[in-house]
Amino acid sequence: MTLSYTDLLKLKRWNTPTIYNGWEVITKCDITQGFNLEETRDFMPHMGPMVGYAVTVQFEPSNPDHPKNNPNAWSEYRKYVASVPGPKIVVVQDLDKPRVIGAFWGEVNSNIHRSLGCVGTITDGAIRDTDEMNNAGFKAIARRTCVGHAFSTPVRWGIEVEVFGCKVQPGQLIHADKHGFMVIPKEDEARILEASIYMDGNECSTVIPAARSAAGKTVEELLTGIDEAGRQFGLNVKNQFGSSGEW
Repeated sequence: MTLSYTDLLKLKRWNTPTIYNGWEVITKCDITQGFNLEETRDFMPHMGPMVGYAVTVQFEPSNPDHPKNNPNAWSEYRKYVASVPGPKIVVVQDLDKPRVIGAFWGEVNSNIHRSLGCVGTITDGAIRDTDEMNNAGFKAIARRTCVGHAFSTPVRWGIEVEVFGCKVQPGQLIHADKHGFMVIPKEDEARILEASIYMDGNECSTVIPAARSAAGKTVEELLTGIDEAGRQFGLNVKNQFGSSGEW
């Protein structure tokens, strides 16, 4: 694990778009990948962002053979989750997608995972017991809710999964909130906090005040000020990171 718990708490103070803004100026990766490409739904937006390292699992609640083939699957899976340092985000791929047959998450499973150091989940399947999950302090980003769990059992875990059009490897750092989620490449973890804080400050000292200082100005003066602030924004980013950022 690259980041200290202190740095993870600091990352949690910013929304996911702000983290993306920091990431894009330091990464050598494709900035059109590494986040959800499909719409997500945050069922606990009042909890704010969540930050943690991925533990991964697939399930297929429509298939009754899975619990028969491995009656110890839940116990084995929980040992895997417990073996990974926290904080953790459980990334669950529903193999029934786009159908919704049953939920991996409910009151019991949320409380169990919370005790194992997990702060929440991202699943392209369903959840249930949303009030009880809230009570457990377990954040959920999911496709929808449903009533039952059907044949919900872990099928494979500790592997690469794909949720909402984004591939996730075990151990990858995730930042998620009501906007969606992003998976931060290992090589970018060390600088992500510094870059995100810098980019937010850069916006607050250049383009945002330029846009909010319209009083008493003509349209031409306002547009000129915004253009000048944008150039200063870009110059600041180039001097700091050697790249141009969003401007």
